[in-house]
This record gives sequence, structure tokens and C-alpha cells, in this order.
Amino acid sequence: MVQNQKQSLIANASLSEVDETRLLEVMKQSPDIFQQISEWGGSELALQTLLRKTYPDDVVRSALLTAELRRRGASKFSRAGQMWFDRKGLEQATSEIISHHKSKRMNGRIWDLCCGIGGDAIAMARHCEVIAVDRNPSSCLRTNWNGDVYSVSNQLVTRCADVTSLKDLGDFVHIDPDRRSESGSRATRIEDYEPGLPFLRDLVERSRNGEIRGGGIKVGPATNFGGKFDDVEIELISLMGECKEATIWFGELAGKCPYRATVLPSGESITGHPLDASAAVSPLSRYLYDPDPALVRSGLIDLFAEKHRLNRLDPEEEYLTSDIAIDSPFADRFEVLGDLPNNNRELRSWVRNSDFGQIEIKCRHIPIRAEEVRRQLVLPGDRPGVVIFVRSGGKSRVVVARRDSKTGTKPIKNAGSAEF
Repeated sequence: MVQNQKQSLIANASLSEVDETRLLEVMKQSPDIFQQISEWGGSELALQTLLRKTYPDDVVRSALLTAELRRRGASKFSRAGQMWFDRKGLEQATSEIISHHKSKRMNGRIWDLCCGIGGDAIAMARHCEVIAVDRNPSSCLRTNWNGDVYSVSNQLVTRCADVTSLKDLGDFVHIDPDRRSESGSRATRIEDYEPGLPFLRDLVERSRNGEIRGGGIKVGPATNFGGKFDDVEIELISLMGECKEATIWFGELAGKCPYRATVLPSGESITGHPLDASAAVSPLSRYLYDPDPALVRSGLIDLFAEKHRLNRLDPEEEYLTSDIAIDSPFADRFEVLGDLPNNNRELRSWVRNSDFGQIEIKCRHIPIRAEEVRRQLVLPGDRPGVVIFVRSGGKSRVVVARRDSKTGTKPIKNAGSAEF
């Protein structure tokens, strides 16, 4: 079976893809090269010189790149040190914790289209039969080997093909389109994905006529997904306070509400329609809340605010406020210490007389240069503080605060950092 797959991969590959596949095979058969790289303590130039005494130049370059990508991949995968990556595949791969969360909706047989290095396929293969498809034979090879790393190979089969040519997809479909434009920059329009909007819409339509039971389409969280699909659920997923992706669920896998915001690792979700609620606007109270980006991007911030009796500072501002202290993974809570006009002199004076020793600087809609603000502040103490530039009542203000949330996901950043 494996030999037949390999022959199929090579038969459908271009010359450059055959070369890449050959390099992967050589590296797979040469584990010692990775042992030497991991144990090396000298300069990289000296390491390259040493390795080239045993291995060809292209193998050395590929092995060094693979070792570097394995180090970077540790932020996404628990077994990254054994996995097989390329730059694009790692960059676009779904983090293990997000893949696991999404796979909980899946059952039966899943077609994972545009599988890349196999991150989503591996998670689904833990409890489903997965057919992973990619037109790049080296991606299929990496998916196979990464399936071995996670011991799911008995549930995972790869196929090298153009996903747009597939006819009978069966039960469920997951697709992760290429999110790079022709220029190589990150695409923010679904129309620039590959495959593009017509094919993705066709998948949804095929679920309506019974050809597919349902599925999920992975898109970037900043993508123009609004209004592109009918009768779907769009789930915005954040991990540790950063919105990582949007999944468009359709068919049997779609929920009853059009939008969902999910925060990981807690796994909590909020569902609804952005027009289901309209939060009141009020002046700054004792606490200021910074909502999770998945909540903001899903448009459900007013629904969350009404549920917890929070108010907006301004109709155009996502920051929320209340005299009530709530703990939620959907918002970081800050205790307000000072409410100042957006004036550098007053801010410097306030901080100079505080016990702050490090400063976190935050803003959403007020244009600032965080490092310039930081350089102007004298920090006399040893406690962490937060300076938040907000819009309140139509005016820009500066809120001086300290973190007060027990469940917030965002750590104190280095002094002078900013979040936009």
C-alpha cells in the first residue's frame, strides 16, 4: 500500500516536486544528521562544513531547515521535534489544540482537502477515518510521516490530487485552502484563496443536495467571510488571547446560530447573531474589560456585554466597563486607577508618582507610538501597570490601571509593548 502510494505521488509530481520528495526520503533514511544537528554546540558555518563531509549540499540545507522548523513548530505541536515541515506548511498549519477542538465535531469518514503537513488530518484521525488530499506529493509524504509520529497511520490515507477534481467525497469534508496570494503575501479575501470562493461555495451547496453530509472550511480570521455563505455557522477561534482562525461549518456540522466565538484552552463558547443585542454606553466605571479578539471578530461583543451587565465606553470602542467584577475567559479585567485626558504631560505626572516598575501599553483605535510613550515615562516602583488608550464619549482618554482578572489569557508583556 505504501509503495503504491509513493509511486502515485511521483507519477503526479513535477521535476522540482520529485527533487523535494527525494530529499525527504534521504533525510528520513539519515536520522544521524538530525542527531548531529541537535548535539552541535558550535557555529552553524562549522556545522555545515562538518555535515558536508558526509552528506550532499542539498541534503544538508534541507536538514538544517527541517531542524529549525521543528524548533519553531514546538509552539504548535507537542511532537514537533519528530515531525516533517516545510516553511509554508508550518506557517499555515493549524495548532494542535485548535485541530483537536475542531475534530470533536467530526465523525465517520472525513476528506481533509489541501492537507498541507497534516495537522488537522492527524487530529481527526484519532477517532475518524481520514483521507488527506493535496496536489503536492511532498505534502502528502509529510502528512503520512507525521501520522506515524502521532500513531494514527491506521486511520489515515493520503491521496495526491487536485482537490477540485474530486467527485465523490462521501461523508464529511474539511478544507484548508492556500491563503497566499500570487505575490506571496497573505490573502485577506476568500476570492484570492486557492481553491477560491466558487469551489468553497460548491462544497456548501453539495451538502444541501445530499452529496456531502457537512464539513468545515478553514479561513483566516481577518478574511472577508461575512455574507459569503448561506446557512452556515462561522466559528472564530482564539488561542491564548490571539484570534487564530475562522471555521465555516456547514451541513450537519453547522450549529443553529450563525456565529460562535470560542476561546482556547478553556474551550468556552458563546453563540448568537451580532444583531441580537445592543449594549448600553456609559462612562468609565471601576473596571475596564478588554474582550477577546474572537469575541470582537465574531460581532458578539454586545451579546456578551448584555449577558454580564457590562457597558461599552463608546459606540465605536470595543472596551467594556462596569462596577461589577466578573471573571471570564472572554475578557481581561483591569482595575481602573486613573482616568486622564490624552495628554502626555498628565500621563507622565501620574506615572511618576505611582508604584509602577513596568508598563503594558494597550490601544485599539487611538493611533499611538508605544515605544515613544514608554520612553517618556519614569517608572519609580516595582509593580506592573497598564496604560490603555481608549475612546470614551467620543473623546480619546488614557486609562491607568492594573490587571485584576483571574482568568485573563494575556500575560504581562515586556515594558513598552503595545497591542493593536
